[in-house]
Amino acid sequence: MKDVQKFETDLDGTLYDPRARAAMARFAGEDGDLPAFEASAAVRTAYQSIERMRAHGSEGRGVSAGALDLLIRLSGSAEGISIGELARAAGVSSRNVTGLVDTLESAGLARRVPDPGDRRSVLAEITPAGRAWIEAFRRPSQLAMRAIFQGFSPAELVAFRDLCLRLAGNQRRLAEHLDQNGPRR
Repeated sequence: MKDVQKFETDLDGTLYDPRARAAMARFAGEDGDLPAFEASAAVRTAYQSIERMRAHGSEGRGVSAGALDLLIRLSGSAEGISIGELARAAGVSSRNVTGLVDTLESAGLARRVPDPGDRRSVLAEITPAGRAWIEAFRRPSQLAMRAIFQGFSPAELVAFRDLCLRLAGNQRRLAEHLDQNGPRR
């Protein structure tokens, strides 16, 4: 790991990153919303931590974190998923998904099959080797998630999930507003 995070504790017992706080305080200015900027920095730090763990686990098995995400999605579908639907679900471009499906196909973990509902289209589906790969990856993933969320109660995990999804919902609404009205200058 390149940069070790050093957290400190506020008077109320909550953690904060002193480097992020200093940077965000300068950026937010005196009339800015420092708690929101600090929360944004903390979300980035948490996201990067989870992604490092996912990448460490999946790439050690020959699959990138992006390909792993698709393989997990494919494992939950009995009849395959279109490239467009995979792209929408993953929040990436169809071109990106095409490359990831190519990679999974080359590894024998997924395949393209004709779409029975649209003869011009194909679906991606998981292969038996892909299902075996997912099963072999399941237990190490469970152990990693337990380690990452050590010390969190079930109620805290539910609250954390809710806060993250509310944040994502706010971002989606803001993006829609900006798409319709353009950014304010």
